[in-house]
Amino acid sequence: MIDRVECAHTQAGGVNETALMLPQLHPPGLDSAGDAPPGALSEVTSARARTEGATPDAATRFRNVVDAEFAFIWRALRGLGIPAHSVDDAAQHVFWIAAQKLDSIAVGSERAFLFSTALGVSANARRALQRSREVPDEDALGAQLDGAPDAETLLAMKEERALLDRVLGEMPDDLRTVFVLFVLEGTPTPEIAELLGVPSGTVASRLRRAREAFHGIARRIQALQASSGKRGAP
Repeated sequence: MIDRVECAHTQAGGVNETALMLPQLHPPGLDSAGDAPPGALSEVTSARARTEGATPDAATRFRNVVDAEFAFIWRALRGLGIPAHSVDDAAQHVFWIAAQKLDSIAVGSERAFLFSTALGVSANARRALQRSREVPDEDALGAQLDGAPDAETLLAMKEERALLDRVLGEMPDDLRTVFVLFVLEGTPTPEIAELLGVPSGTVASRLRRAREAFHGIARRIQALQASSGKRGAP
């Protein structure tokens, strides 16, 4: 997903971005091809097929879009701050919007439309989450880890997930977006520029600042945790 040079760079600041993010943000129930799990969006697909004026070709196109992009949008939403227990609903909402506007989405621009929609959905969800002061979803993460080999591994993954959520949560939205796209998806800079509608130079600048922010925030949080642990030690 990211070449050796990039992987080496991610470790330079003392926190391995790739190792931290990839295991935590992978959507459960997806096969290696990235297709949506059976029935994940069956209601949306059925609704599109029943929409006035819909044709078999339109329904097939939508199903193909779901199969091709569901895993990407799921991971994007997770990386953009949607809690694990809400990300399936958020993904369905993104594709529901796409279903309603499918006829106006140019062929070949489906991913750009979906990602733009995901940015709006995630922003609204984060605002709602802040208002409700909802407790972070470590329990939801645990529910997805039935295959964890032991309690120690599960605890370590929960701690990593909590750290990742805190770090990403403190990053500015524009920096977090390019960081998630590049580190999580390995999306090339020109494609990120196309998705966001900005010049490639802007993407490169944001990515540099995003990495600096990621490592700075992570080091600060880890230092605070270490300091707190020392104070609490007998």
